[in-house]
Formats: sequence, structure tokens, C-alpha cells
Amino acid sequence: MLRTVLHLAALLALPPLLLGVVNRTKARFAGRAGPPLLQPYFDLARLLRKGAVYSRTTTWVFRAGPVVGLAAVVAAGLLLGMGGAPAAISFTGDFVLFAYLLGLGRFFTALAALDTGSAFEGMGAAREVTFASLAEPALFLCLIVLARATGTGTLAGMLGPGLVAAWGQTAPALLLAAMGVFVVALAENARIPVDDPNTHLELTMIHEVMVLDHGGPDLALIEYGAAVKLFLFAAIASRILLAPAGEGALAAEAAFFGGLFLFALGVGVVESSMARLRMIRVPQLLVGASVLSAFALVLLLR
Repeated sequence: MLRTVLHLAALLALPPLLLGVVNRTKARFAGRAGPPLLQPYFDLARLLRKGAVYSRTTTWVFRAGPVVGLAAVVAAGLLLGMGGAPAAISFTGDFVLFAYLLGLGRFFTALAALDTGSAFEGMGAAREVTFASLAEPALFLCLIVLARATGTGTLAGMLGPGLVAAWGQTAPALLLAAMGVFVVALAENARIPVDDPNTHLELTMIHEVMVLDHGGPDLALIEYGAAVKLFLFAAIASRILLAPAGEGALAAEAAFFGGLFLFALGVGVVESSMARLRMIRVPQLLVGASVLSAFALVLLLR
């Protein structure tokens, strides 16, 4: 119970810090000191102190988008077993709910963008759902690989102690699945090479264009929700790759939290060493992630 409470606290408190690690890594690669690690917390606090402005053309859907988006990703986090500890909520087949809670948050974000009546935000929403339709199969295949390798149908079980034993028998498949999760994480979180969270160029924006009309507390909820989603993928990747590094409770916790920051460091390295892909190349990247996960499943089934 204590470990579960610790992970719930980490789920709520650590996501902005991961963004700080990503930004600091990118700054170091560019030869700059970079912003403080806690800068994302300051940014969220600044947005929460501002007021919100709503267009007369919008409805309740526009206001509900940020709230539902954040609630969906936090609920998905309750299904996630971190560091080998039990999840707050767990049942057979919960990994399907996990994937579609993320989809629910995306759906309401896109719906809020469409509610503005802006063709520009509609373009971003169309791009977002198009690439999501390619990212979701890759995510499902990765989760099915974990289910097959560990012999369990719960997300907490897939990332639990059984994963340590699975590495001894199915290491190549798990490594391929981890690579697929990392690519999906970049796509789901609008990171380079799929999207650039710092750009505002009309022809290249995907996620950012959908939230241009949001401001103040609403934008804070969206930014925090995006950080939580990045944390969830970091937790999955960390547990897959570093499960053998710690079989005891303390070792598992140390490996898990260390893996979170290694994941953020990896995202920063990728964004510093790669350019954003051309829009027509993004589907190829996501299909490649699905192929990696499918090949991992073939290795398990042979």
C-alpha cells in the first residue's frame, strides 16, 4: 500500500520535472545553460494565476476539453503498476482501458479544437487523429507482447515481478517492444521527430495548433496533462528496460525512478540530434513501430 501511495504521489508531482530534464538536456546540447529544472512548475503556476478568455462561438465542449483530457490521463495512470508495485486499480484486460483512456483525452482535445470553428485548429485536429490511428496499433502490439511474455492480462502484472523472469527467456522480444514504446511515446507526446512542441509554424504544427485558443488555467491543465502522459510512457519504458536491474523492493524503486530520468534524457538527446520529419514520413515511422512490435510478438509465438 505504501509503494502504491508513493507512485500516486510521483504520478502527480514528477511529470513537470521530466519536462525540465528534457529542456535542460536540449539546452546542454545547444551549448546553453538552459532553464531551471523546475521551470515547468513555474510556468504552470503562472498560467493558473491568469484569467481565461472564451470566444462567443465556443460551447461547453471547449471548456470541457482540458478537464476531460487531464482526468483521462490521470485515470490511465491509476491502472499503471510502477516499479513492480501493484496498481491502484487493476483487472484483467485493463490495458485496453489504459489505451482508450489516452484516446479519450485526445478525442476531447480534438473536439475542443473543432468547437472553436477555426479551420486552422481543425487542420491540427485532423492531423492529430490521423497519426493517432497509426500510433494506437503499435501501442496495442507492445502491450500484447508484454502480456504474452509475462502470462498476465493486467497492466500491473505486465510490469510487475513477472517481467524480471520474462527477460531471461524473451529478451529480444522485450527489447523490440521497448523500442516500439519509445517511438509511440514520441508520437503521442508530440515530440521530435514527429512534432516540435516549441514551434508555431502553420505548416508543421500538429498538437500545438489545437490548443492555440486556450489560455490561463485551461492551458495549464492541457500542459500538465501532456506532462502526465509523457510520465506514463516513461514509466512503461523504464519498467520494461530496467526490470532486471532491481528484483528487491528498494532496488526496483531505484531502477524505476532512475529509468524515468533516463527516458527524459533520451527524449532530449533525440530532439537535439534529429530534425523534425517531413509530414509524409511520420506515418512510415509509426508503421515501423508497429512492425517492430509485431516482430516481437512473432518471436514470442514461434
